[in-house]
Amino acid sequence: MTETNENKQLSRMVLKGFKSITGCEIELSRVNVLIGANGAGKSNFIGFFRMIQQLLERNLQVFVSRQGGPDALLYFGRKTTEQLEFQLYFGNNGYFATLEPTQDNRLMFAKESFWWNVSGEREIGRGHFETQAFVDTRTGIDEYVLSAMQQWRVYHFHDTSDSAYVKQPHGINDNAYLRTDARNLASFLYLLRDRNPASYQKIVKTIRLVAPFFGDFYLRSSPQNREVIELEWFERGQDIPFKAHLLSDGTLRFMCLATVFLQPEELQPETILVDEPELGLHPYAITILASLIRSTPKQVIISTQSVELLNEFDANDIIVVDRNEGKSLFHRLNQHELEEWLKDYTLGELWKKNVVGGRPSR
Repeated sequence: MTETNENKQLSRMVLKGFKSITGCEIELSRVNVLIGANGAGKSNFIGFFRMIQQLLERNLQVFVSRQGGPDALLYFGRKTTEQLEFQLYFGNNGYFATLEPTQDNRLMFAKESFWWNVSGEREIGRGHFETQAFVDTRTGIDEYVLSAMQQWRVYHFHDTSDSAYVKQPHGINDNAYLRTDARNLASFLYLLRDRNPASYQKIVKTIRLVAPFFGDFYLRSSPQNREVIELEWFERGQDIPFKAHLLSDGTLRFMCLATVFLQPEELQPETILVDEPELGLHPYAITILASLIRSTPKQVIISTQSVELLNEFDANDIIVVDRNEGKSLFHRLNQHELEEWLKDYTLGELWKKNVVGGRPSR
């Protein structure tokens, strides 16, 4: 099987019984922008990918416990929903699982399998509590599918408080990839500056578009401990380094986002997920962010409440999330069906007018 960016990305997913998502079957493209009212289920959709990350790291039961047990994950608990089921398709290949709650508040694999459109579903186990997906099936499907899933990253840059990890000293050698909360931003940029200077300069120049006062990062090991690095920066035209806590929340978040989307392609995750990336950003910064999203060759899944960000995409990129009688409903917009509307209105205006859905409803 020949691997390309396109067929290593998630092409379709079926999800049943996860939190507010009682049933979802959606085609996914390279750019996927989820819009909807507060509480519609956008964050639950993104949260499912966090669960899969923990599942692949064989931490499923720890994740379930920290979430509050199976009843917190199943749609209205086990009395309403007996199983959590998902099917993840990567072109002609797939990974399926059905999870059931147990009396001791764990989730058990009722079935786990791989799928190939030529030979169909190939079961790999039942009754286990952590994935058996890494047991060699000798089909090649497992290696193909798992390598794609392991390259998912769910980024979350909401915490910019004084205690945020991104503002704290961090190990200088923790730079294999940018961590999901950007706690190793300084060490990752330190690596890029030395090994991928072209990408590093793109990040710096893009940050300057949004924050013209920004000169450059000051990346050095700590004088007290050479194994540690802390995020520092220069103001343009000055040579006094400042700590990260002197950056505004929006500027710091944009630095993280610019690094995600402008890091070298070989270091980027195959699928990039970000929940509300526009948080705290100036409208011009949102325009730049949209440009970064559109230009990346990787798959992007984001949720947003921003009309400005929505206006930067085509209707075909948009997945509308509505909530009806406690159920999250998903549908993708169709550019052709909205052509007449789009002659006079932007997508954001159509959203506000409730033409495309995704608005609060009783």
